[in-house]
Amino acid sequence: MRLTPLIGLFCTSLLLAPLVHAETKAETSDQGHEKRIAWFREAKFGMFIHWGLYSIPAGEWQGKQVLGLGEWIMHNAPVPVKDYVKLADQFNPTQFDAEKIVQLAVDSGMKYIVITSKHHDGFAMYHSSVSKYNIYDATPFKRDPLKELADACAKHGIKFGFYYSQSQDWHEPNGAGNTADFGPDEKKDFDRYLTEKSEPQVKELLTHYGPVCLMWFDTPFMMTEERGSRFMRLVRSVQPNCLIDGRLSKEVHGDYVSTGDNVVPNKSMTEDWEVPATTNNTWGFRKDDTDWKSPGEIVFKLVDVASKGGNYLLNVGPTSAGVIPEHIQENLLTVGKWLKLNGDAIYGATKSPFGDEFGEYSASIKDHAGKPIFLPRTDWRCTTSKGKLFFTLFRKYYPRDGFEIPAFKTKVTQAYMLSDPEHTPLKIVVRDGVRCVQLPRSNPDPMAVTLCVELADDKVQL
Repeated sequence: MRLTPLIGLFCTSLLLAPLVHAETKAETSDQGHEKRIAWFREAKFGMFIHWGLYSIPAGEWQGKQVLGLGEWIMHNAPVPVKDYVKLADQFNPTQFDAEKIVQLAVDSGMKYIVITSKHHDGFAMYHSSVSKYNIYDATPFKRDPLKELADACAKHGIKFGFYYSQSQDWHEPNGAGNTADFGPDEKKDFDRYLTEKSEPQVKELLTHYGPVCLMWFDTPFMMTEERGSRFMRLVRSVQPNCLIDGRLSKEVHGDYVSTGDNVVPNKSMTEDWEVPATTNNTWGFRKDDTDWKSPGEIVFKLVDVASKGGNYLLNVGPTSAGVIPEHIQENLLTVGKWLKLNGDAIYGATKSPFGDEFGEYSASIKDHAGKPIFLPRTDWRCTTSKGKLFFTLFRKYYPRDGFEIPAFKTKVTQAYMLSDPEHTPLKIVVRDGVRCVQLPRSNPDPMAVTLCVELADDKVQL
């Protein structure tokens, strides 16, 4: 991940290994796991929502810019608990509209939504009976936005899941992370925090909001094998079909690999995996961060991730009024229009059978640890489905003299542009033993185009 000055000091990915591995061998072969993960493998693209009290200061405290991620302002400023809790009195997001947010996800081609039910600041964004420090009891808003989102997701056929910070809770004396107010973590009664707040709140989320597709845990500080196992048993007992991400505990793993924040592997992975990613440089809303990813950048990341066998969970950070910034909406809707034409290359598609297109390690350039630097290629990516190869060509890479298909043994029956509703066959010629597809003279979409190559067999034989 390329760290900008804005986020480099307190990036969640620095708190974790680059890849947090998912299943044990026993769980991988579990039929229950295969049932749980099926929708995830099909979905590919989801919306992450980081929203909470931190959207009020929006990166600024007492008139001064606070470096770091928007949702980490309490920790980074730092802001004492007695002052931070006063933000609840100001939190009245009357412009929040669950229907509009879910419709945006639908129109953007996203298949699931994961929202912060409680982040590290300890504030619950739902009506919790475990702690009065929640959006219903502690604010003028007096509504449960997560219930409204759950209902809207059910209406539109979108899977719905929760982010929950199981370890860090800067509001609680025994929660991890707040050493400024409550002293060293190792001297806290951490199990008391887990049993009195964290575990009961997770059970609330799994009990009162209908089917939950995913519990997204984070920063597993102090999460021993025994503690992680308790959460695993809790989730499995209440909602057996609910996925668990890869950040529950270092010893107890979930249903798939969670990469570091914004970290996309250089090569394909054999395990199920997901990258959590930002649309700018932060997660929770910051008013000074307008470095939005363009639609073209988002499309490239999505296809790149899918071609390596993963899912792309792209974050939006609503303002304190409950509105997703306009630039994010516009860019996501452009991505959605592209997916309406080219979605077959993403949804349910599997990873590339090739790999050279991803790039290669430099023979001469090394990083600070003395390891070769990976030099990515960005011309094209390939995804596959039964009897088809999808080659997505990016930006300025549009070979007008034809696209050379990588070498494989399977017979090609036809090729066409996926965005062409007529699927007009394209001419395939052989040059020096290499099959080459003649593309339309005019590039139909300079952002990205997808060439579909149909095969005589279900799978490509290399």
